[in-house]
Amino acid sequence: MKTWFPEAFEEFRVVSIYDLLVEYIQSGRIKLDKSRFAGHKVTLHEPCNYFRKSAAAFGQDYSSEYRYIVKNCFEEADIVEMYPNGLNNHCCGAGGGAWAMPYSQERIAYGKDKADQIKETGADIVVAPCHNCRDQIMKSLSKEFDMGNCKETLYLWELVAQALIIEPWSEEEVKRSHALRDAQYERDGVELESEEF
Repeated sequence: MKTWFPEAFEEFRVVSIYDLLVEYIQSGRIKLDKSRFAGHKVTLHEPCNYFRKSAAAFGQDYSSEYRYIVKNCFEEADIVEMYPNGLNNHCCGAGGGAWAMPYSQERIAYGKDKADQIKETGADIVVAPCHNCRDQIMKSLSKEFDMGNCKETLYLWELVAQALIIEPWSEEEVKRSHALRDAQYERDGVELESEEF
């Protein structure tokens, strides 16, 4: 499939945060503790760029990877889907530069559907992987509309960071981690000038 990237970029391999986190979880490079979010309900916002646009441009939407990551941070019973969801989830209203432009009335009006979706879930946490979406939901929609129980909007990486189990590694685990890192760098064409880490 031909993408919209210019030929000059064809030598680069793009790795999404979704692919990377799934790889890290499945390989055991990171471990997550679902109990960190015990007693909380979460819902998932699917940003236009990471889902619909990715599906159109690359033939890959990241819905299943996104849900896999969240299911490693929350008990499945505590995940409440918006309706509609997946590629049919509503836009938050901040895309296309609307968050950064002086169109706040329009942006807020377009975001009402998203605020209603969030409220209907009853979730107290919404995950919004895109920075425009997160800011729109957290800094704008939550002030303009009643979003029910929703009190917190987290980036995907914030969610993972809060669920992360941090414990000392054995020498064997460190060696294994370095081998996985080196294999990843080789695969992705990463060249470091220094090994000081």
